[in-house]
Amino acid sequence: MNDPTPLATASVVVVNGGVSDPSSTRLLADRTAQKTVDTLRESGLEATLSVIDLAPIAVDIAQSIVSGFPSPQVQEAIERLAAADAIIASTPIYKAGISGLFKSFVDLIDNDLLIAKPVILAATGGTARHAMVVDEQLRPLFAFLRAIATPTSLYAAPEDWGSADLGKRIARASTELALLVRSGAPRDIAASNWDGYQHRFGGNATQAQRSIDGVDFSSELMRLAAGGSA
Repeated sequence: MNDPTPLATASVVVVNGGVSDPSSTRLLADRTAQKTVDTLRESGLEATLSVIDLAPIAVDIAQSIVSGFPSPQVQEAIERLAAADAIIASTPIYKAGISGLFKSFVDLIDNDLLIAKPVILAATGGTARHAMVVDEQLRPLFAFLRAIATPTSLYAAPEDWGSADLGKRIARASTELALLVRSGAPRDIAASNWDGYQHRFGGNATQAQRSIDGVDFSSELMRLAAGGSA
């Protein structure tokens, strides 16, 4: 197996499902993202950081779900995710479940968009009773998308914000994410196995993008589709 090409700059993208202002969900994501960027830079890799706030595009997300076609605002957010080297996914928890807004946005993502992308799973809620939702709902969701979630997930209830333990968990998760990015292994996994995955034609995943020129109209299947005989 060939060694992965070293990254010149790592792109860290936050997906924030918080809707309040100020938002504890955004605060958790910001602390985690900054720690990740600092860790990457300390290891010698420059990093950029950008945030996708879902609240301002909530109406666009709903309309895109109904129409089946992402609006320009949603498409721009999806393209930023496709170009990310690392993702921090942060959502509020309501009634023992992840945010409907967050899930609706994920429903618009191509199934192959996040293949082998490193992700920190993070959530906030009004009670410690919701703590297991991160691993019970977010982890299976991103496993379905074939992303690589860090072993350490993050959850913050109101009483956690004054605890040193939250900072330790953020540092641990950020280090795990930085190590995955630095190793180049996720990109190598995606590149080596890309042809073995199922892809959406013309999808947003960079390697899955194809034009009409890539269609073999001489195949038996295409002749049948055009009304001809095999």
